[in-house]
Amino acid sequence: MRFRLTRFLLPLGLGLALSLVALASEVRILVQSSPLAGFRYYAGESLWRDMREGDRLALIREADNPHDASAVRIEWRGQKLGYLPRAENRAVATAMDRGEAVDARIAKLREHRNPWQRMLIEVFVVL
Repeated sequence: MRFRLTRFLLPLGLGLALSLVALASEVRILVQSSPLAGFRYYAGESLWRDMREGDRLALIREADNPHDASAVRIEWRGQKLGYLPRAENRAVATAMDRGEAVDARIAKLREHRNPWQRMLIEVFVVL
């Protein structure tokens, strides 16, 4: 009897698990982990005490940026914090240009004299 019951419940459990996956609102795949470029030039210092690890960030594509055609601006609650580093922004910029959904969050905040070491950003492709 145990074999028959297991044989009946296993497909039911698998089907339920697949249904739950299908109901999930989104799947996020980490594609980049980078420091924030320009921290000291924008609102990072003034907002530092309010930001938390895990906070969502907005990515804004700046194709017309005169300094970098692949520029991706980072904002927190509508305030400009800086940019993805120029050496690491091309893949994210290309994905955004193709209309792919991307998302970002604050991965790490730490007190450090070097502004490049203050904030770590994680960028995700959203499926």
